[in-house]
Amino acid sequence: MTFGFAPSSAASLSTSSTRADMSADSVNQLARMLEPAEWAAAGIPLLRNPREVVSGLHARHRPKPQTAVVAVLDTEERLRASASFTRRASAADGWVFRNSLLTHLRRVIPHDLRRRTPVRTAVLLYCREGDARWTEEDGAWMWGLRDACTLHGLRCGAYITMTRDGWQVLGEGRGGRRPSLGSTPEAYEGGSEPPLLPRAGGAASEVLRRAAAR
Repeated sequence: MTFGFAPSSAASLSTSSTRADMSADSVNQLARMLEPAEWAAAGIPLLRNPREVVSGLHARHRPKPQTAVVAVLDTEERLRASASFTRRASAADGWVFRNSLLTHLRRVIPHDLRRRTPVRTAVLLYCREGDARWTEEDGAWMWGLRDACTLHGLRCGAYITMTRDGWQVLGEGRGGRRPSLGSTPEAYEGGSEPPLLPRAGGAASEVLRRAAAR
């Protein structure tokens, strides 16, 4: 004779609830990403010299795979502050990416929420393996960048991907073979790195706040 236990109604309800929660999370994650067409239609300001911006960030941060570099540009497209961090091993979720970007923006530069119109622009360089084609991960970064800019009083600028084949500004069709993921940083006139303000943290953050207040 074989004995067994039938699953209780509570267990069945718990399983159904868990599946529903997982399904809802998946739907929410899909809602927190932007398709290339949506990004192109959002009126993202074009970079006058994207290669110069990309080369400057690459030389300063020397990013590796899964490194995100968020940078703030002034009206003359000069780099006022930047920060880099490695993406955590989790699902591509625009909400998570937004929070990470916002945390690092707050560390390196004061917000511009008191301004009626944003003056400074934030751009994002993300380094990853694979080819240059748009992915859902890129869509989540786009959503996160746009939302972080809104919450920090900045204009949402370009989203740039870098792979071993080179870099490209998504939604614009502009790009180049150098710098690329793993390439040697290019030299700049007057030094090996572009003239940027200090990175995040401690005294550097205080310098950035004073500079931004001038």
